[in-house]
Amino acid sequence: MNVKKFIAGSSRDAWRQVREALGPDAVILSNRNIDDGVEILAMANEDMSSLVVPAMAKDAMPRPAVRRPPAQPAQPQAAAPRRVEHQGLGVESSAIEHSAAQAEARVWRTRNAARASAKEQQEAAQQQRPAQASSAPTASPQRPKQSPIMAEFDGKDYDEILSDVMTEIRSMRGVLETQLAEISWGGTQKREPAKAAIMREMLAAGFSASLSRLITENLPQNPKSQDAMFWVKSVLAKNLMTMANENELLEEGGVYALVGPTGVGKTTTTAKLAARCVMRHGPGKLALITTDGYRIGGYEQLRIYGKILGVMVHSVKDEADLRIALDELRGKHTVLIDTAGMGQRDQMVAEQAAMLSGAGTEIKRLLCLNATATGGTLNEVVSAYSGDGLAGCIITKLDEAATIGNVLDVVIRQKLNLYYVANGQRVPEDLHVANKLYLADRAFKLKRETAPFEFQDAELPVVVGPTATAMNDKSLREVILG
Repeated sequence: MNVKKFIAGSSRDAWRQVREALGPDAVILSNRNIDDGVEILAMANEDMSSLVVPAMAKDAMPRPAVRRPPAQPAQPQAAAPRRVEHQGLGVESSAIEHSAAQAEARVWRTRNAARASAKEQQEAAQQQRPAQASSAPTASPQRPKQSPIMAEFDGKDYDEILSDVMTEIRSMRGVLETQLAEISWGGTQKREPAKAAIMREMLAAGFSASLSRLITENLPQNPKSQDAMFWVKSVLAKNLMTMANENELLEEGGVYALVGPTGVGKTTTTAKLAARCVMRHGPGKLALITTDGYRIGGYEQLRIYGKILGVMVHSVKDEADLRIALDELRGKHTVLIDTAGMGQRDQMVAEQAAMLSGAGTEIKRLLCLNATATGGTLNEVVSAYSGDGLAGCIITKLDEAATIGNVLDVVIRQKLNLYYVANGQRVPEDLHVANKLYLADRAFKLKRETAPFEFQDAELPVVVGPTATAMNDKSLREVILG
């Protein structure tokens, strides 16, 4: 038996090699995919015939009768060669018929043998299943040989495979949405240049591309430049939640804790709020507490502010000390707590929140947001410090920020109640009640120094394109338009 192997880059090339080497009647034994392409095992038809002939001999298949030419009457000698030629043709015809019969028999026997073999394998598998289940329940059955495509998923269950497929589909969807958004925005720039101008203004002011796109796409039809900017500012102001007046905090009183990352200005802001409370109710109605036992001079700084205001400053280390201090200061109208600064990724942020919530007294937390930080950083800060008891926020370092659209964007997205804005170090002058209309207008007036970082027309499609996925953000769906 002469079996030959053929390897080619594709099935068509492999079949062509088989046809050229073994002829059109070659028998294909197997084919499979390999790293280099396709592998085919084949043998010539004559070699296959040699395998089938012994089986035919066992079955004693009757051979077809050889047709002989009818007897011819006696003729002259001149006709003799003609009779011999006719007889020779008869013998050649019978040989052809005999070969055809053999070939047909080989085909049928090959098919019957294949069917019998498949049936025997199926019956054997059915008999082995109960025995394997009873004798070795933990033994893993032999797996059939996997194709190269399914080999990638070997060892994974259906849920993992489905998860991988869905991840790939989402990735492809994101790429398509991004490319389509770039193409669409490129056409919008040409058709509606006013929208492109508004988009550039909002990006230059520090607002995120997703919020800028949401507002820009909902602009009124054919607006003038001034009317469009007024509409944008009114939408931003409408989505800013601010304190109506100071009486909500100063007259109502209570326990307030200022929280936030290190260096955001919590101690200075606490001193500013303390000065306002003293001016309204006197030093006897106010108490100051600090939990900052980590920073050198943290307690001393607040103690100096308290000495100037005539207010006693208490230092606590843990939840038990805080509980005792709050019980002693229960008669105070307002209690302000200056907490230790911690990065938004510090595990102690959760411990600090647990200490404030477990003090036995309702403590309203005010988150200090640094106006000079990026939008992504501010979003992380809000996510880390948010939770039950977060009453609102205070924007600090407004005077140091080149743009304030980033912090306003986060306040709008997170639906935070904005109490105050701080724009300096003076106590208590540089603390103001938040005015939403003023902040929305100021956001577009602080971009004079950001010209080198503004986006050009050719860059806008690249910036807007990736926002296709971000447009499904829940915080954006809650933005009030119009």
